[in-house]
Amino acid sequence: MHRIDVAVIGAGAAGMMCASVAAQRGRSVVLIDHASKLAEKIRISGGGRCNFTNRRVGPENFISANPHFARSALLGYTPDDFLALIKRYGIAWHEKHRGQLFCDESSEDIINMLRTECEQAGVQWRMPCTVDQITKIESNDGQGFELFLSQDGARSTLNVTSLVIATGGLAIPQLGSTDYGLKIARQFGLKVVEPRPALVPLTFDGDAWADFVPLAGIALEAGVSVGEGRTKQNFLEDVLFTHRGLSGPGILQISSYWQPGQPISLDLAHGQNMSQTLLEAKTGSKQQIGTLLGSLWPKRLAERWLGDDASKRLADMPDRYLVDLGKRIHAWSITPNGTAGYKKAEVMRGGVDTRGLDQRSMQAKTVPGLHFIGETVDVTGWLGGYNFQWAWSSGFACGNSL
Repeated sequence: MHRIDVAVIGAGAAGMMCASVAAQRGRSVVLIDHASKLAEKIRISGGGRCNFTNRRVGPENFISANPHFARSALLGYTPDDFLALIKRYGIAWHEKHRGQLFCDESSEDIINMLRTECEQAGVQWRMPCTVDQITKIESNDGQGFELFLSQDGARSTLNVTSLVIATGGLAIPQLGSTDYGLKIARQFGLKVVEPRPALVPLTFDGDAWADFVPLAGIALEAGVSVGEGRTKQNFLEDVLFTHRGLSGPGILQISSYWQPGQPISLDLAHGQNMSQTLLEAKTGSKQQIGTLLGSLWPKRLAERWLGDDASKRLADMPDRYLVDLGKRIHAWSITPNGTAGYKKAEVMRGGVDTRGLDQRSMQAKTVPGLHFIGETVDVTGWLGGYNFQWAWSSGFACGNSL
């Protein structure tokens, strides 16, 4: 049996950050992962260029049943801190719209940086390695955990003082994602906020969506909202029509807030007054409604969205109809029948209930030495680098406390 200070299960973004920070503080650290290839989620992110953080990060960019939990970690390790790290490695990067930061070359640059940080600090690797069982132990040396491992056909045990669960969520199961972290939380009596896909395309009933199937591939900028009053959420992003429903950044953003049975609203002419535009265009015009909207949207979208009304002339329509049409353009209400599921989701919403964790160390309040970080925790970021920043911040906070 081997004795070690810290075991981190999950060699993704949060796990490697945590392991490297803890090892740099002089702790003996072993990093365990069941996968044979390192950090596949980092590798495919951002179209292969890794949207590694965002210029503007705050608790308001995250969803949690305990909305203030993330504040401490986010303040303790900021986007500027991560930028300082990649500067040391000479990684070139660029900023896209809304503060999103990407590697110039490849997400491999981030993976290699994190691997090097771990190796230089003396982190031990166990990959591919399966943790078959975890038990809590008490001895003359204090409390800890015993891990039962399987690697290369051999079984072994590992005795550790602190255990960090960084196994991520359920999104993209084709890359090996599992509910392992949630199972461990439940094993030790921690509550779990019910998980579901987030940052995911929304789907619609086949018959109801049939008229829009031919629009697959068309995209336009739109205001997307869900909810009412104080709970209403709004995003202005591109929306993409698909064979099954809607996708694109605007839909992925709103999907994290959407609840089954709830309608979403699309403003298809954000920043304009379409009732006024239609009334002004009516004067002395022989133009068809579909032709006018086809000059603002992709023509096929205008024809499908208007249906039979597309061929009607503006001059022939009552003012009341045009005012109502303008309102509908700004508030197209449709109700999804579900999501595209974890296979198409970028992250998981929900996870280990943060009310059972210490916000400075990510340690379980009722299980000394047990920590949860990254996507396993009920902190879900917006699209645009926020979930990676949570991985860096939560991993740093935990590693710095071990």
